Amino acid sequence: MASKIEDVTINYEEDGVLVVKELDKVVLSKGSWATVLYKYQQWEKSKNDYGPDRYSIRRYRKIDDEYRQQAKFNISSKDQALKLIDALQNWVK
Repeated sequence: MASKIEDVTINYEEDGVLVVKELDKVVLSKGSWATVLYKYQQWEKSKNDYGPDRYSIRRYRKIDDEYRQQAKFNISSKDQALKLIDALQNWVK
């Protein structure tokens, strides 16, 4: 893992294939507990290509000078992401 939250990634390689490809990230909070929002794509073996954009919110805890993932929530579709955005916008008005 990484000692700085900016260096944490969800890129994941298996058998020489980048299975999870991080496209972008936003650090939502820093400190001993950090929260990061990711935009990523997942390799679809059956299509031999990457699937649609996906999103994930992950919480990290700094232990022994390294950030370790403690929790995650994957947003399963663009539609779900839009509903989440709509709900948050209504709540924070």
